[in-house]
Amino acid sequence: MKKLIAMMLTLTMVLSLAGCGGSSSSSSSDENAESTDSKSEETAEAASDSEYVKDKGTLVVGITNFEPMDYKEEGSDEWVGFDADMAKAFAESLGVDVEFVEIDWDNKIMELDGKTIDCVWNGMTLTDEVTSAMECSNAYCKNAQVVVVPADKADKYQDKDSLADLSFAVETGSAGEAEVSALGLNYTSVAAQADALMEVSAGTSDAAVIDLLMAAAMIGEGTSYANLTHTVELNSEEYGVGFRKGSDLAKALNDFFASSYADGSLLKCAEKYGVQDAVIEQ
Repeated sequence: MKKLIAMMLTLTMVLSLAGCGGSSSSSSSDENAESTDSKSEETAEAASDSEYVKDKGTLVVGITNFEPMDYKEEGSDEWVGFDADMAKAFAESLGVDVEFVEIDWDNKIMELDGKTIDCVWNGMTLTDEVTSAMECSNAYCKNAQVVVVPADKADKYQDKDSLADLSFAVETGSAGEAEVSALGLNYTSVAAQADALMEVSAGTSDAAVIDLLMAAAMIGEGTSYANLTHTVELNSEEYGVGFRKGSDLAKALNDFFASSYADGSLLKCAEKYGVQDAVIEQ
């Protein structure tokens, strides 16, 4: 009898140990699975922005209608311009397609962080706000914010002091808006710089503040706004392209700008759109 009881106790212990071993094995498998999932998530987070763009096969570029940088010629659905053409060439160098998305300029940072776009490439001034919120390329163009008025009134508005009584139209979130706000001038915000020009042409605003490069292309003799001219330059500034903070695409673009400047293709593109004098050496 004693031998039988001893055998039963031994069997019970063996079964108990086996059960513990199975539980430990199951627990270990779960931990390994969790570890694998965690590593997969870390890998996904660590994947570079260039890898993200290459994996989806498209560089999505946030723009506004801004001649001569990004615009559509009459009767065409294709975006062209100095920035648009260079964006196409950069996307080609990455081995991906390019897609242009017209954005609300005031929401550019939100659009970028939300990954509805991959970069902002639209004659964007390198302000403190932009450089703190985005990973920016080197500056590639010089620019200024200029006052646009009817040509027959230009003589009255030749310095900042003469602007005090004017009502301005400016693009929301633009460098132009920052300038008139800093000067304490009366202004109305509109969706795009082109809309600001329409306001002045229609007489609903006395003046507008837009980019000098846009003014050179869109107002004066031979343009749709032959009755408008620009007078006071309110500042001097530089353009850059913005990517998500920490993106490796900014360095890739800097390398692309350098090689395009060296082989002459960047300047050739600039000449096509009349902005060659604004290009910064890379």
